[in-house]
Order: sequence, then structure tokens, then C-alpha cells
Amino acid sequence: MVLPSIALNHLYTFIALTIVSILLVSSYSSYANTLQTIPEIEQLKNMLDHVAAKGNELLTLVITTTSKAHTLVQLPPTIGNREYWIRICNDTSNVWIEGALGQLDESGQEYKIFLPGKASTSGYYVGGYGPAMLECYMNGSVPQLNLSPAGGLRGL
Repeated sequence: MVLPSIALNHLYTFIALTIVSILLVSSYSSYANTLQTIPEIEQLKNMLDHVAAKGNELLTLVITTTSKAHTLVQLPPTIGNREYWIRICNDTSNVWIEGALGQLDESGQEYKIFLPGKASTSGYYVGGYGPAMLECYMNGSVPQLNLSPAGGLRGL
């Protein structure tokens, strides 16, 4: 009569140890993913800074010379093993470049770098499509800054 309760206690102990093991493995896995994500976010922020600096150079050049200018910006196909996207936006008072890890339609954490001055903007770039093209020109009295994959602009 004593044996069934001992076997049942061993079964409960085994189930409890299995649950604790699953919790520990998932915690360590989550921690490892967090450690991998931190440098990827830093790399994304550095890329946004680089694209913003190039955009600011073009805006300054076009505003002072009233000419048209463009530049190619070499960007990596992925950040780590993850896709990323960059978009250039504006409202009535600000111009910024934003980007995030993941696909364009995902609503993840976005990072923004603001550019000085005002401009009209359009375009986006998704990682993996070669270099990005920044193009700037005067549209009347307002500078226009566009971002696109460079592959679509073969005639320049």
C-alpha cells in the first residue's frame, strides 16, 4: 500500500522539475535574445545617423546653390539576421528619418533622427535592395528630399 504513494510523489516531483526546467530555459533564451538585440539597435541608430548626415549635407548644398544633388548611401542587406527599413518623413515644422528592425508594416519600436530646417520629403528604403539613393532639389522655394533604393534610378 505504501508503494503507490511513493510512485505518485516521484511523478509529481518529475513534473515539477520539468516545469522549472522549462521556465529556466525560456528565461535564458529570452536573455540571450535581448543581448543580441542591443547591438542590432545600436547599428540601426548608427545607420540612421549616417543617412541623416547625408540628407543634411544634400539639403544644405541644394539650399545654398539652388541646384539638384543626389548621393548613394551604402547600407547593409540586414542587421544581424533581421530585416530593417528606413523612411524619410516630414510635417509642417520638422523633417526626420525613422527606421526599425523588422518589416515595414510591423508596428515595432521606431527610432527617429531629426534634421534641421524644413523640407518636403518622400520615400523609404527596405534593407536588402542594394544602396539607397538620396536625392534633393528645390521644388519652388521648398527643398525636396527623396529616399529610394538606388536600383530604380539607372538613368542618373
